[in-house]
Amino acid sequence: MAHIAIIGGHGKVALRLSTLLTRAGHEVTSWIRNPDHTSEVEATGATALVADVEHLDAEGMAEHLRGMDAVVWSAGAGGGKPERTFAVDRDAAIASMTAAETAGVHRYVMVSYIYDHPHHGVPEDNPFFPYAEAKAAADDHLRSTGLDWTILGPSRLLDELGTGRIETGDGIPKGEVSRDDVAAVAAYVLDHPATIGRTIEFNNGEVPIADALG
Repeated sequence: MAHIAIIGGHGKVALRLSTLLTRAGHEVTSWIRNPDHTSEVEATGATALVADVEHLDAEGMAEHLRGMDAVVWSAGAGGGKPERTFAVDRDAAIASMTAAETAGVHRYVMVSYIYDHPHHGVPEDNPFFPYAEAKAAADDHLRSTGLDWTILGPSRLLDELGTGRIETGDGIPKGEVSRDDVAAVAAYVLDHPATIGRTIEFNNGEVPIADALG
């Protein structure tokens, strides 16, 4: 059993992931900004922790991470003002990596999205630019740390039932993937150290998750 922190615990992927992890016997602490979300988060079997990462520095985050075995970043500003997007999706994400290192939590899984590397290719006049820029900066920083990282790059997210099957690999086209299956991929990589140091981009496909990632 591992004790796993999910940052952004009220997100649609995070709620699915905490359910999978607690059912598998892991202990989950889900970080949420809004205390009104406590009951929904704890219905998954997780413990809710009210911690607003937008207003916590790395040391403050480290205090909450001490004693954990792994951290999953699944938080996001959710659009809106570019300043807040950069504050959460880039700055707070990077602070959480520093916090994990400070707290001795070596395993770190980033829920990102599929995009061209090393540059995301979104023009500056596109409303999506702040998010793309912030996520690319956070992902690049994570790769430079000493953490045991895995970056997940799912395609466009759907609320359809999961299939347990994906396609992955270099150069796959952007497609679609169920949030159920994103959560299942995250749960798989947490239990499989062979995925450390990998950026895994994926769509729904025909190959069972364990076979596709094994």
